[in-house]
Amino acid sequence: MTYAPNRIYEEVAYVAFHFHWPLDDILDLEHGQRRRYVGEIANLNERISEGR
Repeated sequence: MTYAPNRIYEEVAYVAFHFHWPLDDILDLEHGQRRRYVGEIANLNERISEGR
């Protein structure tokens, strides 16, 4: 299965923006790990926006 390059850019940008990690560190993550961080960041952002 291939992974759309645009999606990788989105995930990397999202993690880099929120965690300020270097590009190489983010790209070294396994796909599942990177998706998990994206999900956790999204959850944190949602909780913040809801005031929890």
